[in-house]
Amino acid sequence: MKTLVLYATKYGATREIAQRLAGKIEGSAICDLKRDDIPPLGEFDCVILGSSLYAGMIRKEAKAFLSQNADLLRVKKTGLFLSGMDSSPEQENGYFEANFSKDILQAAKAKSVLGGIFDPKKAGFMERFIMKMVAKRSEYTDTISDDKIEKFAEVMKS
Repeated sequence: MKTLVLYATKYGATREIAQRLAGKIEGSAICDLKRDDIPPLGEFDCVILGSSLYAGMIRKEAKAFLSQNADLLRVKKTGLFLSGMDSSPEQENGYFEANFSKDILQAAKAKSVLGGIFDPKKAGFMERFIMKMVAKRSEYTDTISDDKIEKFAEVMKS
């Protein structure tokens, strides 16, 4: 099975997740939606799309990819993952519903928030302020879940 893992990231946490995920699925290729040329989706049996979340919304590169490829994603074996610090089940469902159409969500074989990284050295003033006030975090935090990545990969391989 040929798999394409696409991602949109701001600071690199989503790239880290995409790389870990691709490493668990044999025969997978990986592409940064902002920097790489995307190969023809018809060459792949499976497409996995990941994006970081900011204020609950996915990156514009992921939105553009979705709008340009929605028809194909509905018929391909598709997986959706998000990178963010809050992955409670209540929040997770809300993030997917706010960012993906119902038909894409129904077509997705797997969907999950796989964790994230907050690095105050990379964040701007407002991001640090918001994280401190809302999430009560001001230090480096890594919540990427290898268990969730493993489960996501297993679903996509089956």
